[in-house]
Amino acid sequence: MDPRPVRQDYIATLDLLRLAAALAVVLFHYFFRGAAADGFLTAGYPQAAPLALYGYLGVNLFFLISGFVIAWSADGRGWEEFAVARFARLYPGFLLCMTISFAVIASSGTPLLPVSFSQYLANLTMFAPAVGQPFMDGVYWSVVLEVVFYGWVTLALVAGIFQKWKLRLILGWLAISAINELFLGSGAARLLFLTEFGPFFAAGMLVHHLHAHGRSVPALLLLLAAAFVLSSYTLSVTQQWMIGHYGIAVSSAHLVAANLAMHAALIGAVLLRHRIRPSAFTLALGGLTYPLYLLHQNAGYLFINALTPLAGKWVAAWTCVALMVLVSWAIWRYFERPVQRWLRIRLSLVVDAGLVRFRHVSVAAQAAE
Repeated sequence: MDPRPVRQDYIATLDLLRLAAALAVVLFHYFFRGAAADGFLTAGYPQAAPLALYGYLGVNLFFLISGFVIAWSADGRGWEEFAVARFARLYPGFLLCMTISFAVIASSGTPLLPVSFSQYLANLTMFAPAVGQPFMDGVYWSVVLEVVFYGWVTLALVAGIFQKWKLRLILGWLAISAINELFLGSGAARLLFLTEFGPFFAAGMLVHHLHAHGRSVPALLLLLAAAFVLSSYTLSVTQQWMIGHYGIAVSSAHLVAANLAMHAALIGAVLLRHRIRPSAFTLALGGLTYPLYLLHQNAGYLFINALTPLAGKWVAAWTCVALMVLVSWAIWRYFERPVQRWLRIRLSLVVDAGLVRFRHVSVAAQAAE
C-alpha cells in the first residue's frame, strides 16, 4: 500500500462507486457479451447472463460520476491547469494499457481479434476510427466521449464562461440533445455534442453544483429532472442496438429503474461522503478503475479461453477478474501515479513558458502599432 498521505480533496465514496461501475462493465463483458453474439468466448454463462446484461450501464454511471468530478476539477481553475490535469490523467494509462492489449492480442494470433501495427499507431491518437482503424479494445469509444466532454469544458474555461454561465450552458446542451435525439438522430451531433450521453454528464455537473453551492433552487432542480428524463429516453438508443445485435436487451421499465438507481447512487455517494473516511485503500480502489476498464476486455477474453480447458469456465472467468484487478492496481501504483505527477509538472512548465512567450509577443505587437 502507498505510504504517502492521502489527498483530502476527493470523496472516497465516489471511488467506491467508480469501482462498482468498472466491475459492472467487466462482468457484462465476461458473463454476457463474450459469448452472446460475437463468439469471443468459447463458453457462455447462461446462468449469469440475465443479470450480467445490466452491466453495460456501468458506462452510463461512469459518465454521471465524470460530470460531477469534471465540474469539481474545473471549479476555480484556469483552462491551462485543467487541460494539463486531464491529459495527465487520461493519456499515460491509456498508452500503457493499449500497448499491453496490442502485445497480448498480437502474440495470441487469434483470427477473432486481428491487429496490426498500423492499428496500434492509429490508436495512439485515441481517435483511431478517425484515421480508418478500429479501436484496439471495444471500450475505447467511451474514452473518446470523455475527451470530447473535456474539450467542451476547456473551451468554456478559455472563454471565461464556465462558472458564470454554467447552468445556461447545461440548459442549451440539454436542448440540443433533446432536439437531436427526439427529432434529428444525427450521428455527427451525437459525437460532437454528446447528445446520447450528454444528459448523464449534465446531471453529474448539476449534482456537483448542488454540492458546491448548497442551494436547491427550483430552476436547478428542474434542470436535474430534465436531465434525468432525457437520459432515461436516450437509454433506448443502446437498447435498440442490443436488440439488433444480440436479440435481447434490458426492458424499458428496468432501464428507467436502473437509471433512477444510478442517479440516486451518485447523490447518495455525495451525501454520505463523511461516512467513509478517505484512505490509501479507497484511493487505490478508485485509482485502479481506469486501467481495469481499459485493459480487461479483449485480453480478458483470451485469458479466459486459455484457462477454461484447464480449470473450467467459472474458475477461468473469476480468476481473470481477480488478475485484472491486481494488474490494474499495479499499473496505477507503479506507473500511472508517478508518470502523472511528472507529466503535470513538465506540462505546466511548458504551458507557462508558452503563455509568457505569447504575452511578450502580444505586447511587442501592440507597441509596434
